[in-house]
Amino acid sequence: MMEKNRLKILLPVALLLTGIACAWAVIATRPQMLPQTQATKVPLVTVIQAEPQMLRLNVHSQGVVTPRNEIDLIPEVSGKIIQLHPDFATGGFFVRNDLLVSIDPRDYDYAIAQAQAQIAEAKRQLATEEAQADQAHNEWQALGEGTATPLAMREPQLAEARAKLKAAEANLLQAQIRRSRCELRAPFTGRLQTKLAGLGQTIQSGEKLAHIYSTDLAEIRLPLPTDQLAYLDLPLGSGGGQCNVAPLSCPKVTLTADFAGAQQTWEGRIVRSEGKLDDTTGVLYVVAEVVNPYTQKTDRPPLLAGLFVQAQVQGKELQNLFVLPQNAINASQQALVVDADQRLRIRHLEVLRNEPDRILVKGGLSAGDRIVTSGIQVPVEGMKVRVE
Repeated sequence: MMEKNRLKILLPVALLLTGIACAWAVIATRPQMLPQTQATKVPLVTVIQAEPQMLRLNVHSQGVVTPRNEIDLIPEVSGKIIQLHPDFATGGFFVRNDLLVSIDPRDYDYAIAQAQAQIAEAKRQLATEEAQADQAHNEWQALGEGTATPLAMREPQLAEARAKLKAAEANLLQAQIRRSRCELRAPFTGRLQTKLAGLGQTIQSGEKLAHIYSTDLAEIRLPLPTDQLAYLDLPLGSGGGQCNVAPLSCPKVTLTADFAGAQQTWEGRIVRSEGKLDDTTGVLYVVAEVVNPYTQKTDRPPLLAGLFVQAQVQGKELQNLFVLPQNAINASQQALVVDADQRLRIRHLEVLRNEPDRILVKGGLSAGDRIVTSGIQVPVEGMKVRVE
């Protein structure tokens, strides 16, 4: 019995010692891990070389083409329309001094005849009064005594006759003016936009007959932010803000628009700037002018009124500017530059203008600087890099 109890005690102890021995043997015979130093990976970067350039800083804007002159055709006399211009229709063209509308002149010819008759009668009365005045003067010298009165010398009658003659002449002039207004002639070379009257129609003075506009010049009103004015040679001071006195000195304007299935281009010039900034937007409006916009060429359609166009205004030329891609500068206007020791330097730049496809820098760079464009996720000042 005692042997069985002793066996129950010794067997677990033996098993425990055996497990300890096996564990010690595994630990003692395991392979040793040698300490290794982790190699630092030098990032590979892409760079561009900074080179100063002379650039022309053009300014972009947009606007709508409008005629230089645009008026309503309104008669100053009443009557029946007896003649119209052959192209008196919507879209019709005409040249300066063309007869657009002719009104029946017979009533006004009759008024001229009446005025001429009044002049003839006034001249007869004046001649009669002058003869009677001479007779009264001679009779007074022969028979009169003392000083003659103006009435006796027929001076008031003579003045009245002269005044009636002037009035009759004025009536004739007025009748002739009204007669001349029976013909409405084109004040400029242009085109008819809206027709509101027809042949045989009786019209009244002041009634609108048509809406016409000129075609010799087209104008485009272009808004310019005030910060862009530094890049342009614009007439902003005395002289009314106009540079059409010396048109060749005015900035050129290139107008583009999608028209007739393709992008079309027209050339013009800035001719003046408006006198004040816009109260709502704070921009300055300048006016571009295109000569003979309706002249159609084989490679270009006419510049029609009402067309929306993009405008590029020719700016000044500046030297020592650097052109960088958008990804070369961060939001804080900083760029990464690789020095001669292949180390990274964070440099603050002086940005002149931020354009959609490039950034123009005027300070903070030197010729030959290598600017990083890609390859750095988290830049650290002085970190080692490899240049691709």
